[in-house]
Amino acid sequence: MTLLVPLLVAQLAVTQADLDTDEPLPQLKGEAKARIQNLEQFLEDWDVQGARTELAELEKLAPADIEPLRYFKGRVAFEEGDYEAAVTELTASGVRDKPGSWLRLVTDTRDIVKDHDRAESEHFIFLYPKGKDAVLVPWALDTLEAIHAALEKDLGFAPPGKIRVEIVKNASELSKVSTLTKEAIRTTGTIAICKFNKLMVTSPSAVLTGYDWLDTLAHEYVHLVVSKKSRNTVPIWMHEGLAKYLESRWRGPAGGAMTPSTLALLGSRVRANKLVPFEKMHPSMALLPTAEDAATAFAEVFFAIQMIDSEAGPKALDRMLSEMAKGTSEKSAVESVTKKKWPEFERAWMAHLKKQPFPAELIPPSAHEKKQLVENGPGKEKEKKKEREVSFGDFAEVAETSARKSAHLGELMRERRRTAAAAEHFERAYLTVGDRYESISNKYALTLLELKKFDVAEKVLRGSLVMHPGSASTNTHLARIALKAKKYDVVKTACLDSLAVNPFDPEVYASLYLAAKALQDEPLKNRAIKALVVLLGIDESRIPEVAKRIEQSDLVDVDLTPKPTPDAG
Repeated sequence: MTLLVPLLVAQLAVTQADLDTDEPLPQLKGEAKARIQNLEQFLEDWDVQGARTELAELEKLAPADIEPLRYFKGRVAFEEGDYEAAVTELTASGVRDKPGSWLRLVTDTRDIVKDHDRAESEHFIFLYPKGKDAVLVPWALDTLEAIHAALEKDLGFAPPGKIRVEIVKNASELSKVSTLTKEAIRTTGTIAICKFNKLMVTSPSAVLTGYDWLDTLAHEYVHLVVSKKSRNTVPIWMHEGLAKYLESRWRGPAGGAMTPSTLALLGSRVRANKLVPFEKMHPSMALLPTAEDAATAFAEVFFAIQMIDSEAGPKALDRMLSEMAKGTSEKSAVESVTKKKWPEFERAWMAHLKKQPFPAELIPPSAHEKKQLVENGPGKEKEKKKEREVSFGDFAEVAETSARKSAHLGELMRERRRTAAAAEHFERAYLTVGDRYESISNKYALTLLELKKFDVAEKVLRGSLVMHPGSASTNTHLARIALKAKKYDVVKTACLDSLAVNPFDPEVYASLYLAAKALQDEPLKNRAIKALVVLLGIDESRIPEVAKRIEQSDLVDVDLTPKPTPDAG
């Protein structure tokens, strides 16, 4: 079974020592040497403003061209996002351009983002590749501003200035800008990282079925706030627990990111007494022996933070991080807010784990949880037209032989347009496995749509969402049914949930356009129009024509490919 691999190494301890640098040793003495030591500490503490202030004082004491000064000018410029200046200063400082060096990191970052488009909100600078990633902008900035406001309330902290968010195209680019290896990214499912005073996030277009990219943006921002508020004193287990627990705060209460598949995996490890001790999670979840160990560790620390937040009184997480910013160890900080000695806390946490409503059996992760990269996937299926959405490979994960055979037969009947026979086979598969596999549920629902059994199809899809929350395909199919019934508020909700995973599906924006129009939501309608213009490459005046095709479709064959306009002559 393919295991869920959550976001990994969002807080890797990448320090100066991790990069193979040839930075010059300080050649200064007295106050200047002390300033350099302060500079190093400010950078280690994620205090870029403090580093900039200290650098200004150092410039008053040291000759302008001395190598240590040029080196730290480059380091600070990099943290501030001035990559051109950083390259210039690091080159002048004598750092060699070789794999693993600061100069290579800065140069690669500059070259990858130099042609990016830019959008800004009150607290964020969003840089993204030209082209269809433009559709990410309004949703990303809304999410980032929402998590910014939520964490300022919950943790009592907001970073100074505007935070840079950089979207990269693929795993190769993420490797270059983050210092992670391509192998680690591809094998662990790493999709984003917070480091160097910014968030680095892979475009959803790099993942075959998309991924929870809005939650991911929020997750990485939590890491940044935690690092800055605590002055980078928080260990990996606590960092990841806070990020996973708080990532849903942009859209509602904390703790909303735990999925049934993750809960089932944790339950199996609790029953087998194979949990991962906190100390083994250091220095990175990515260094655990297996992907299952990493997934288990993420779930463990989620519930540790949940327990602290729910049982330690108001502002418990804020108080814990404030203690650590003063130099208190994580164990002492936890003891302070929970009023429990560390061994007692560990026992309480274990008891809290065992109380969770674990599913009896393992649940396959949703398609978007797997984060299968396009470059590792089967061909270029990402860009193909939907048409009837016929695909036999979707059932490879089905462990139950009889259900898998029935699903294959059902798909064969769908391909031959023998809809009634297809429905019979899919029904057999569905009655065998229930909501366990989103592939079976969705194919069964599509067949029911062809038979005009809309109520049954909706029931199947909603059951699938309970087991596989956030599924883009399930939400898209639910939007079709709601559109047919003119339930435009339901269409809106389903479309927004769908684009939170796959923001590049024109059908979602066409449905959203129709819903927004009916609901007289002009801002939302304009967003949908702009997205369709980008994704379909058509003039805005043709949007009503394209959207009308969904209303006129049979809810199964949905093709929004623009028809060529007739020549004027």
